[in-house]
Amino acid sequence: MSELATRIATALPAAALLLFAVWMGGWILFGAAALLALLGVRELHRICSMAGWQGDPVLAALLALWLLSAPINPHMMATGFALMLLLVIRDLMRGRPADLDRLVATPFVAFYPSAGLLALLLIRDTAAGDTGFALVVTLLLMVWGNDVFAYFGGKAFGRRPMAPRISPRKTWEGFGSGLLGAVTGVMLSWWLLPGLDALSWQFLLPAAVLVSLFGPAGDLTVSRLKRAAGVKDSSGLLPGHGGVLDRLDALLLAAPVFWLYLHLALEAGYAAI
Repeated sequence: MSELATRIATALPAAALLLFAVWMGGWILFGAAALLALLGVRELHRICSMAGWQGDPVLAALLALWLLSAPINPHMMATGFALMLLLVIRDLMRGRPADLDRLVATPFVAFYPSAGLLALLLIRDTAAGDTGFALVVTLLLMVWGNDVFAYFGGKAFGRRPMAPRISPRKTWEGFGSGLLGAVTGVMLSWWLLPGLDALSWQFLLPAAVLVSLFGPAGDLTVSRLKRAAGVKDSSGLLPGHGGVLDRLDALLLAAPVFWLYLHLALEAGYAAI
């Protein structure tokens, strides 16, 4: 089986499962997000450890679950303070240089994978029913459209490297193709999904631009970490794709910027859903 066929064979069922969890929402979506966050924490801990930043994987997993629980945790502040005190007392007070590395690495390992997934949960909860589902699908179609168009556009037209020291295959031609893919994703979602009736396609277009900027930035962030660790993939969990971080790298920054765009527009009265 070719590499492309392997990627498709892995991506289609994974996308279907994610869409099912988004459609169901509630505890099913939270459970899926928690599982992805924990797998992402495990992979990022491995990468950072190989690059020389040894965090605490157990405490990082607890911090990740704490952050994800924000929409449903009535004791968010209390548990957060408890985890912070545990982190500081365990590592800072020991006084060894390696413990200072762990003090810095542990929160990053915890929060980087989980913050993007928290944003996805918040987007799902932005509106009830079909609208919340449609907003998440719009985000996913923008990210997937950006990724697919950038891949094929870069292969066909790529000439000028965008970040040669971090990811030599990424080109400005691929970036432009990815922007077209994100716009295509917005138009498809606006046309096909009834939950977006209250929003115009003009309102959603700036979100496609933001996703096209921050999605590749998320991709490059993970690429830079992997380069520092000297590894090609974050893991071998997903055939043809690598690991969870390899598959979610763009979403981890695209979801927060999309949620911010929605939040600020709704708060300013620029849109209503």
